[in-house]
Amino acid sequence: MPGTYYMPGVNLIHRGALNDVGTWAQNLGGTRGLIVASMGSYGEEQGKMVAEVLAKSGIQSIVYAGAGPNPTDVMVMNGVELYKDQHCDLLVAIGGGSAIDCAKGIGLIISNGGTIEQYEGADRVSRSLPPFITVNTTAGTGSEVTSVAVLTDSRTHHKMTIVDWRLTADVSVNDPQLMVTMPPALTAATGMDALSHAIEAYVATNATALTDALAYEAIVLVFQWLPAAFEHGEDVAARYGMCNAAFLAGLAFNNSGLGYVHALSHPLTGKYGLPHGVLNAVLLPAVMRWNAVLAGTRMAKIAVAMGAGHPWRTDRENAEKAVTGVEDMNRRLKMPSGLAAMGVRESDIPALAEEAMEELVGKTNPRQVASVEQMRRLYLDSM
Repeated sequence: MPGTYYMPGVNLIHRGALNDVGTWAQNLGGTRGLIVASMGSYGEEQGKMVAEVLAKSGIQSIVYAGAGPNPTDVMVMNGVELYKDQHCDLLVAIGGGSAIDCAKGIGLIISNGGTIEQYEGADRVSRSLPPFITVNTTAGTGSEVTSVAVLTDSRTHHKMTIVDWRLTADVSVNDPQLMVTMPPALTAATGMDALSHAIEAYVATNATALTDALAYEAIVLVFQWLPAAFEHGEDVAARYGMCNAAFLAGLAFNNSGLGYVHALSHPLTGKYGLPHGVLNAVLLPAVMRWNAVLAGTRMAKIAVAMGAGHPWRTDRENAEKAVTGVEDMNRRLKMPSGLAAMGVRESDIPALAEEAMEELVGKTNPRQVASVEQMRRLYLDSM
């Protein structure tokens, strides 16, 4: 399939990459930056680290530690107000997907005006963001390299997906040294998020030769390095391996699309506030089994990437090995046994299924549901 590929113009992946942020901010013409970080003291500390690096390059900055989990339109607008009040001309995000998506929302409103809900959907942005650098601190979301932002409507709790190439950062930074303090539970959640990105990208209807290569290698790296990063967080080699896995998976899905894992996950996050990566891990096996009916050959190749596939097996047998490989990884990472264990109520599933049917990310799933009942069944199979 022909492809048009979107990614940041500059991507740094190495130990100590944070120290290069000031130079690249200068290259982008920044003189005063808004640093968007996660809420709380840890986010404040991360923001201060960036501020110190920028100061060495003569760039002033202000820290906005206002990005909560599942960032909302209110958090975005508070950041917009601070950006304007401080006369900033540069955006730097540090953190995981929440901080980075919040920064994308801030830049979107700064350049285009209006309110976040106006831009829900694809290709509704008309002006590029201000100079924008993303510093990723969790190996999973891929948000540092994507043209996607997921933001929550604070009134309805609806998760709004915004897709536009203009949301792409100018520079992305992955520094494994920033990830060695991640607790095991967060390492597991973000790592499984990366795996879900890679698997969904590999079977997506918009997949190309390039996205296949990116997604396949991401799967290889997750199975090679995620257990070590989970069990030995200080292992910089494992963190570097997961940096690369999440980076490749992010580039893959940014250009091929996702599928029903994310379509099912978003309504659950909106309603229950549950962690995105953990939900993806729990939902992934049921969706993989559903997709194997039409994407069995690709699923079989996924098993090979995991190290579980064998040429003397049929595609169907290898596809099932891919599913059990994910289930085994979930157990090793101490993931919940199902949605019910996370507090999801069966009585909510009909409404959740209706919402999942409308999710933009589900449009590139290889096997489409024919009815809301089939979407409901995917939830029930994950309970």
